[in-house]
Amino acid sequence: MKSKIKFYFLKLSVIIIIIFLLQLIFPAITNMFVLNEKAIENHEYWRFLTAIFLHGDITHLMYNLFALLFFGFTAERLIGSRRFLIVFFTTGILANIISVNFYPSSLGASGAIYGILGCITIISPLMIVWAFGLLMPMFLATIIWVIADLMRIFGLFDPGNVGSIAHISGIFIGFLFGILYRKLGQKKIINNRLQIPDNYARSWEDRYMKL
Repeated sequence: MKSKIKFYFLKLSVIIIIIFLLQLIFPAITNMFVLNEKAIENHEYWRFLTAIFLHGDITHLMYNLFALLFFGFTAERLIGSRRFLIVFFTTGILANIISVNFYPSSLGASGAIYGILGCITIISPLMIVWAFGLLMPMFLATIIWVIADLMRIFGLFDPGNVGSIAHISGIFIGFLFGILYRKLGQKKIINNRLQIPDNYARSWEDRYMKL
């Protein structure tokens, strides 16, 4: 029996909105918690976590909120609320650990959200989603997202302020979580198959199988 969804995706969205409002009111918050070289040079390791909840502008915020609300709900429904949090924070932090080596500074929940996308892709690849103005299976949308980020990384698209390395890192870590949770789900199905107690089986044999 599946546990109830605890709507962590919604709670995280509310926290992100509140923090963005605080960023607007107190701009120093961004400098204090953004991911930059201070995370390593000054041993300010909390930045690998806190940068997930910061956003550069309203457009950045809205894109990530839309993805978090839609795919967060889907992930909680598919893998459970606790596992959703594990994927979100693990992929977000690991994506930041990787991206700090490539960008002077970065912020946003994109790495964590791409981790969720990667996990969903493995768990439910044929799920239909709205992406790029079309309805398409999840695996196809993910392929397009990965190709677009790879093209930005290799200079075939204007990278702008998009942290494509964080995206790619997050989505592939999400793939690993998806593989793990898919295997655990299959194992649970096997373990939950109908099992006949030994005493019932022996009683049935004694009663009906005697020669």
